Amino acid sequence: MPGLVVFGRRWAIGSDDFVLPGAFELFVRLVWWIGILVLYTVRKGQFNCPGGGLLHSYLLGLLILLASIICALSALVYISMQGTISNPGPRKSLPKILYTRLFLYFPEFIWAVVGVVWVSDNSVQCEKTVINGVIWTVIASWIIIVFTVIGVVIVFDPLGGKKTFYLPEGVSRNLESSQSGQLLYNVKSSATRVWEKRIRLLCCCIVQDDDHRVAFTSIAELFRNYFSETDLVPSDIAAGLILLHQEQDKMENCPKEPEEVLCHSPSSLVTDDLDVELENAAHYMLFAAAAYGWPYYVYTNPYTALCKLNGDCCRNRPTDSDIMGSDHHNFHFGSILKITGLQYRDFIHISFHNKIYEIPFFVALDHKKEAIVVAVRGTLSFEDILTDLSADCEDLTLEEVLENGFVHKGITQAANYIYQKLINDGILNQAFTIAPEYKLVVVGHSLGGGTASVLAIKLRNSFPTLRCYAFSPPGGLLSKPLADYSKHFIVSVIVGKDLVARLSLPNMEDLKRRIVRIVANCNRPKYQILLRGCWYEVFGGDPDDFPTELDGRSQDALSQPLLAEESLMVHRSPSYNALEEESHLNSPPQYPHLYLPGKIIHIVEECSSRRLCSSDIKYTARWSNETVFSSILISPKMITDHMPDVVLKALNSLSQEHGSCLSC
Repeated sequence: MPGLVVFGRRWAIGSDDFVLPGAFELFVRLVWWIGILVLYTVRKGQFNCPGGGLLHSYLLGLLILLASIICALSALVYISMQGTISNPGPRKSLPKILYTRLFLYFPEFIWAVVGVVWVSDNSVQCEKTVINGVIWTVIASWIIIVFTVIGVVIVFDPLGGKKTFYLPEGVSRNLESSQSGQLLYNVKSSATRVWEKRIRLLCCCIVQDDDHRVAFTSIAELFRNYFSETDLVPSDIAAGLILLHQEQDKMENCPKEPEEVLCHSPSSLVTDDLDVELENAAHYMLFAAAAYGWPYYVYTNPYTALCKLNGDCCRNRPTDSDIMGSDHHNFHFGSILKITGLQYRDFIHISFHNKIYEIPFFVALDHKKEAIVVAVRGTLSFEDILTDLSADCEDLTLEEVLENGFVHKGITQAANYIYQKLINDGILNQAFTIAPEYKLVVVGHSLGGGTASVLAIKLRNSFPTLRCYAFSPPGGLLSKPLADYSKHFIVSVIVGKDLVARLSLPNMEDLKRRIVRIVANCNRPKYQILLRGCWYEVFGGDPDDFPTELDGRSQDALSQPLLAEESLMVHRSPSYNALEEESHLNSPPQYPHLYLPGKIIHIVEECSSRRLCSSDIKYTARWSNETVFSSILISPKMITDHMPDVVLKALNSLSQEHGSCLSC
């Protein structure tokens, strides 16, 4: 950090990123050089065989070439170890060393070609040991060359050669000036096109229509806005996440004030209906998990699922009028039957149709709870990911209830699709004709939880007794008025440090600011942060107390960004008010705050374990509020806590514990 500039362009690698890969290559080269030296020494004077003269010259030249490369690598690693992440000054001579190292690839390539020619020469009659040694040398040379080319492709920055990426000194930094505005417009257009090409490449296997093209452009602009304002390389982000995780763990280990313990005590937050809601949530989570179909069933029953599904593939086959979308061999429907324990006659409608903004769902009769359940599937395809990432805001107005509400665009369009199916196609009318006394319950996990929440809001006026259970829904979903309105009929269930429940555009902006601040203020080299962080994540221990430039600063000074932080901002975005005076780290966000839906049940482990999996985990649950999820927490469990099987396990554990307490 900042990105290394060589050959007149910026690359997605820092000048301090050569320590670990350089040390690994240095080790390989040393072993290689020693092996060639031993071969040359042992066979010295025995090159009288046909082709031996060329072999002698090849080995001698290879020894000299490897020695030169080892010297260049040693200098490269040593210089890359100097300074800190935000202080590249001690590494200013690194580009010259890098040019030298890259120059040595030309004779290495020539020598690799010479080795291939010598090995392929049928007239060579030297000893088998010598020939095998040369063959392995040639193979090693080509492997290193290929991996170097792959590395160059990976760190290539398509925007690195754009001279307009930085404003020239002679150009006014006022965004209202025509020249500056045109430069920034060109940069933004180029960046958007680059991100759009990347997204199209990732989604090349799906059929693309107008909806996809609009989504690609919208998502590309989102990524451009987020990544174009800082001069961060991927390893800087990794180091920042490691530092944030350790800082977060240190804060959690600090003794809390008595008032703070009292305010966050479960006994002060859990109300009388918490146990009832937990029991209901554990029951309806089965429907939300079943919506994933056979992938979830196979994931949770890896040894027996396929055998059971194969045995039932020809039974209970639904008619064409009952099901939409493809379900090869009846695997999806068979999995839903096994997970929910329902019979075929209990299902009103099943849809496996999946496009962008159109996600699968099913409607079933739950006789145990006397409910008509609408279960919406979560993210399971590229189309679902595009729906997730369409994170712009969209207006949602409820007649006679609420005006000017904001919601997540992609999720709202998915909810509109299901709403049209339920109402216009008469699916709910059919269900209530069969069971008129049943209540309506909408459930879903992840993307399905967010879609279920918006769908429940749209259905609320027509079905006043409606209830919704959203499991691990996205954090950036509803504006504050809508979130408050939904508390009357929606319950959200969040486990631990779930990333998705905290994922919103303002929270991502906040995470970026936190990464920039902690990385800029750390006085340790990046390689030390990465090595210590990997050890901490794998083996645990006490969080490292990295010294920072914040130590010893006055409280007033802490509110002002350091020069290092300012240097990490590539250019000022129009989303901020001023160019000269406003700091990115202290300026207001450009995105409206969106919140989790409904009342929130937060489930946490009683004793957090550093192990990713443990058979003996105890959970506690309490009512929480949306402010608890206003910041992204870094943890090895931030992904696993979101998985549907983990949510179901936590709910079942709490439900069983409550049942055993009642029996006692």
